[in-house]
Amino acid sequence: MSPEERKTEIRRLIEEENTLKISDLSDRFNVSEMTIHRDVKPLIKEGVVKKTFGGIMFVEEAKVNLQKCCSYCYKSTDNNNKLTYQLILDNNQIEVTCCSHCGMLRHDQLGEKVSQALCHDFLTNITVSAKMAWFVMDTTLQMNCCEPQILSFSKKDLADKFTKGFGGKVLSFEEAMQKLKTEMGLTSSCCNNHL
Repeated sequence: MSPEERKTEIRRLIEEENTLKISDLSDRFNVSEMTIHRDVKPLIKEGVVKKTFGGIMFVEEAKVNLQKCCSYCYKSTDNNNKLTYQLILDNNQIEVTCCSHCGMLRHDQLGEKVSQALCHDFLTNITVSAKMAWFVMDTTLQMNCCEPQILSFSKKDLADKFTKGFGGKVLSFEEAMQKLKTEMGLTSSCCNNHL
């Protein structure tokens, strides 16, 4: 697991469990306690956690801010609503990610817990089921979000027209998910082990 993946997972764990011991995190991730301290340092600076004796504790005020953050990479979701991706879980909880890139990775992590996923057509901004949408990857238009970038479209012909001007490849949901995981160096079993 890369340091970034570990930090993301620590962030998820502290949000769920509220307190964590450094020694437990060290055992869980099979890394030294010093590595965990380095991973936690940015979370302390951001005000998400605070140090306790032998561990860390989730800062209650951070919960409000996390509701406005991507549930995968923790970037703000306020900046560009046309890129966001929503995951509606089987317990009626809703998670929002900053873009389709993070949405698909989080969707893969959650697996069967996702009852529905929604994204926005990049051109018209209408809401569409992610599994029915078309996605463009490798376009020259940069939205300055997560890489590799994925833009969503409600219809294949809209995605095709977009690629004529900005390049890229039009993919179905399954094709985009597979290409993303391949480019990220993830396999299905690897991605699902993050839970």
